[in-house]
Amino acid sequence: MRHRNFTFKIGRTSAHRKALLANAACSLIMEERIKTTVAKAKQIRRVAEKMITLGKRGSLHARRRAISILKQPGVVAHLFSEVAPRYADRPGGYTRILRLGQRRGDAAEMCLLEFVAEAMEASVEPEASTDEAAPVAEDSESVAEETPAEEGEDAEAADEDVADEEAK
Repeated sequence: MRHRNFTFKIGRTSAHRKALLANAACSLIMEERIKTTVAKAKQIRRVAEKMITLGKRGSLHARRRAISILKQPGVVAHLFSEVAPRYADRPGGYTRILRLGQRRGDAAEMCLLEFVAEAMEASVEPEASTDEAAPVAEDSESVAEETPAEEGEDAEAADEDVADEEAK
């Protein structure tokens, strides 16, 4: 019985599937975004997130396990030195799938598989901008006090220009 045993077969033998997933995970680690089918992306996501978890551990044993799965020591070095440290405080969910629609040739559902680095940066930026928001508010109040007089002068000048053009 296959209780709790789950894998996407993707129409390939087990050796071909392992090689495909390892190569796709390496591409994702190096490029940080790949375009693929949804079925493949869901399986690549599982492999890539396990590799990032190994990278977060940073031990020699974790590095050797990653090399045994990915088969490319250069990619593993990039994973451990640059990619994994970005997610040191994140407990999981390092990737996201953005659906793109159907492929023209065979109508396969396509997607972008990418790391969520942008989402992490966006959550950090508002904290910094709230500190700067207070001085801007003070400046905008002083500008708001001067604005009505300037607007009235500008409105009168605009009315004079419109009257001159109508007269011509």
